[in-house]
Amino acid sequence: MTSTDSSDARTDTRSALRADCANCFALCCTAFGFQRSADFPLDKPAGTPCSNLTEAFSCSIHDALRPRGFRGCTVFDCFGAGQYVSRTLFGGTSWRERPDTSAAMFGTFAVARQLHEMLWYLVEAAERTTASEHDEQVKQLRGDIRQTLDGDASSVLAFDVERLRADVRHLLIEVSEEVRGGYASQDVPRDLHPSADLVGRDLRSRRLCGADLRGAYLIAADLRHADLTSVDLLGADLRDARLDGADLSSALFLTQMQVDAAQGDRSTALPNFLRRPQHWPG
Repeated sequence: MTSTDSSDARTDTRSALRADCANCFALCCTAFGFQRSADFPLDKPAGTPCSNLTEAFSCSIHDALRPRGFRGCTVFDCFGAGQYVSRTLFGGTSWRERPDTSAAMFGTFAVARQLHEMLWYLVEAAERTTASEHDEQVKQLRGDIRQTLDGDASSVLAFDVERLRADVRHLLIEVSEEVRGGYASQDVPRDLHPSADLVGRDLRSRRLCGADLRGAYLIAADLRHADLTSVDLLGADLRDARLDGADLSSALFLTQMQVDAAQGDRSTALPNFLRRPQHWPG
């Protein structure tokens, strides 16, 4: 395997973009802070270990996070950035072994997570597009990210994430329009649009195919038995949305975090690259 092939395997496949907590120094439990809320029962400043973190970098209440009030922990996804920063960029030496590296490690993790998340979306964009120009753009953006991740921690920290995010966002919108173009605009209700406020909305058994719900607020919305074929859900807030019997098998840009935040059942159809959450019945 060449060095280029190795880079592709590490950053460009979904398997490499999944969290491997056993090979991470619990960066999500240390680098980020949180405030007491419905998702967390206490305050934790950024850059400090969670009170539930063990010496072995595991969670002492992992099997009881939801009943103990740590729902936010159960829906977080680092997209594989945790193990990449821990093992590759910092060579397997933890922030406990080298406290002087903690600030750099935590900062690098925050940037690397964003880059890995963008790679996740670009993997799907490559799979869904049939336009050669979009395919070339995907390759270019993935190459830019790979080049940065193949550097050292300082190059990752110095990377212009916002510029890249704007380029990725523009491409994802174009791919979304391409995929959704097969559905007549008149078939999509006018109130279903990007950033729409659909909190608590009753959308049961609705055919929503081809709708653009990018960034929409679907908190506690009732989507039971709805057809979400080719619906753009990039960044949509699905906290406590009811997905029982809904078809999301070909929804656009759906992530594990969104699924974990929602409520579904054994009849909910998910893309084959996402897993059914443990807290769902059945």
